[in-house]
Amino acid sequence: MKTFTIIVAACLCCLDLQAQTFSIETVSDSLSYLVLTTDSTRDSWALPYPVYQFQTGDIDDDGSIDAMVGVVKKTRFHREMGRRLFIFKNYRGRVRPLWMGSKLGGQLVDFRFLEGAVPPAILALETGTNGRYAISTYRWEEFGMVFDHFIETNIDQKDTAYEKFHSFCIGADDGHHDAGTTTR
Repeated sequence: MKTFTIIVAACLCCLDLQAQTFSIETVSDSLSYLVLTTDSTRDSWALPYPVYQFQTGDIDDDGSIDAMVGVVKKTRFHREMGRRLFIFKNYRGRVRPLWMGSKLGGQLVDFRFLEGAVPPAILALETGTNGRYAISTYRWEEFGMVFDHFIETNIDQKDTAYEKFHSFCIGADDGHHDAGTTTR
């Protein structure tokens, strides 16, 4: 393990790359900070909303880890409280928004970053106007998240929907995704 650490540190110096870590610091149930820590900087972005999910991964496939944060808030285009997905990036040691979506397809219930998916994707559990649940995937395209495909639709029971959603998450990391560390 010590040898690996030395090799990584040597590569970081030679290539002028920095390790980065995103994390969430919760102050209260309606105030959290998304924190980006690199070898030489620490920056944060205030999230004055309840946070229900935090994932990290390279969603835009640029070689750098992004932070995906699920918040509960109203938006300009959707005046009702709802679960939203915000995506942030590291821009020169600073936390910067990559995408702050009002909505995916349906009402967002939960999401997970699908580690290893090609192209990178978000697995979403959503409800439609008919009250039924759907499990779908979204991928990054130029400016933001776009619908990729339905995995399953017309699930009428909440417990069944969550069970199926979590079964798809098994390979993708079921639960809170630890803050990612990358060199880029």
